[in-house]
Amino acid sequence: MTTWIWAAAAVVLFAVYLSWTAGRLDRLHARIDAARASLDAQLVRRASVALELATSSLLDPATSILLYEASHAARQAEDEHREVAESQLSLALRAVFAEPEQVAALMAAPGGEEAVKDLTAAVRRVPMARRFHNDAVRAARAVREHRLVRYFRLAGRAPFPLAFEMDDEPPVALTPHGAPA
Repeated sequence: MTTWIWAAAAVVLFAVYLSWTAGRLDRLHARIDAARASLDAQLVRRASVALELATSSLLDPATSILLYEASHAARQAEDEHREVAESQLSLALRAVFAEPEQVAALMAAPGGEEAVKDLTAAVRRVPMARRFHNDAVRAARAVREHRLVRYFRLAGRAPFPLAFEMDDEPPVALTPHGAPA
């Protein structure tokens, strides 16, 4: 009789552990969703600020066209091409703001200082948002790779989380050590 009690207790404890793990995995997936929404918001903000700057007539025409095309492509990109489009926007921003003198000249123009501040804030937030998203993905993957999670299908039908890989290096002239004095 006591053997049955111990077996039932072990089954209950195992079920509680599985339930706790499934709940943890669900919270991790919710964290990924929240981090992805934040990343999307920061990427849209960066593209919007770059688009606004490109259409503001503060830049020369060739630079405006380069920045406009890259930011427009980043805003219009489908999910499967988003990483590439956002990386292209990062490259365009680095090309446009390669030298601190360019940023200083832009800041000297009427309305330029506010535009540079907005762009600097947007550019700095993207790597942080991407890092939070990828950390959440890494944590969920670590839990999903456990044998018990796979055998008992505790992840349900949630898709396997994918990291967002892009070039998010900010222009040197917009970083604290490269900003004009």
